[in-house]
Amino acid sequence: MHIHILGIGGTFMAGVARLAIARGHTVTGADQALYPPMSTQLESMGIETIDGYDPAQLEPRPDLIIIGNALTRGNPVIEQILEHDLPYVSGPEWLERDVLPGRHVIAVAGTHGKTSVTSLVSWMLEGAGLNPGFLIGGVSENFGVSARLGDSKYFVIEADEYDTAFFDKRSKFVHYHPRTLIINNLEFDHADIFRDLEAIKTQFHHLVRTLPGSARIIKPHGNAAIDETLQRGCWSEIQTVGTETDADWQFIWQDGTERTIEVRPADGESASGTTPLMGLHNAWNVTTAVAAVSHAGVSPARALSALSTFKNVRRRLELRGEVAGIRVYDDFAHHPTAIAATIDALRGSRAGGRIIALIEPRSNTMVMGVHQNTLGPSLGKADQVAILVPEQLRWDIREAMAGNPDIRIFADTESLIKHTMTIAREGDHILVMSNGGFDSVHERLLEALRAR
Repeated sequence: MHIHILGIGGTFMAGVARLAIARGHTVTGADQALYPPMSTQLESMGIETIDGYDPAQLEPRPDLIIIGNALTRGNPVIEQILEHDLPYVSGPEWLERDVLPGRHVIAVAGTHGKTSVTSLVSWMLEGAGLNPGFLIGGVSENFGVSARLGDSKYFVIEADEYDTAFFDKRSKFVHYHPRTLIINNLEFDHADIFRDLEAIKTQFHHLVRTLPGSARIIKPHGNAAIDETLQRGCWSEIQTVGTETDADWQFIWQDGTERTIEVRPADGESASGTTPLMGLHNAWNVTTAVAAVSHAGVSPARALSALSTFKNVRRRLELRGEVAGIRVYDDFAHHPTAIAATIDALRGSRAGGRIIALIEPRSNTMVMGVHQNTLGPSLGKADQVAILVPEQLRWDIREAMAGNPDIRIFADTESLIKHTMTIAREGDHILVMSNGGFDSVHERLLEALRAR
């Protein structure tokens, strides 16, 4: 079957493409402004990609078209599909129909940490010899890919609450029907499609309604937003994760010359391990993953043993290079909570030196100004901050950041890089945070440092 994927450059859709190839299909696709790591992954798969959405790409006619949620009515290729009654589905619907039936789906949902936890669960199952399938919202350093079909009954999927497609405004995750559901956290985000937190809670409630009674939900201990969502109706087992002694999965984390974590299940033997991951938020992620794989019969001790070889997904506090004692990191953080957690993790890594944070507030929610009052405080533990102002920003970021001399605002990447080069010195950590390509600022900084 020839499958043509519209929006193939997104992390989710690139994973769908890999799974379709593994199912034996011929895959082509189209997108705009492709950039690494997904562009390089598509090239490595030998997938022919088309730049833009000219309707001519539908000749010869594909057997099936998978449409990403970035495409809307009015797009020329969408209008062509509808006008000529061509067969189409969304990515989540295709997974529901062609990949997930008969498998024990472990779905990782929540506002933050989905990609890291999906990677951790997949690697722990791999370490236990279970050869899981997976679809991760980024390229796993351990597996070298973002998706794999696998040959076991387990399939791990990053379960996004974003809407499915222009013709299906439900959250993607309602298509996955998990047996194990992780809800990491729940905050307001995606203001372009959700009016408020209550609207997001409703989508999570719809997800919970798809779970059988034998399913297990794993959630943080004492999270009000999640608890309120589950109080609307829950028919499955609930287990909690936290530092509290009454949590079903208690963890004790220590950050020293060696980061250690002890996990204490309420009804089993405790286990300890070391972790390469920085920050308290990653201790939560690890414990949550341990709780999830226990539902697949993997003991905490065996799960934690996988940490010794675990490598996080690219763009999660990823060290891109070091020149003259200056380290440059890349991180996907774009919500104030995630930005603060990332800076805090780097600050607590005991590496010393200043943190210079470079921010591109380009997410739809950030552009709309939802986080304009919390972005500044989230940067509080950085020593210096440089913010690139997107052209489409709808609020006055200079006014919002006024009065803080450690935060500088720039209209173009070149000026931001020049400023960073004037202040960077040996021992500094340059932390680049964006959910986009950020005009390749990471590599451009490293090149400038080498030249200096």
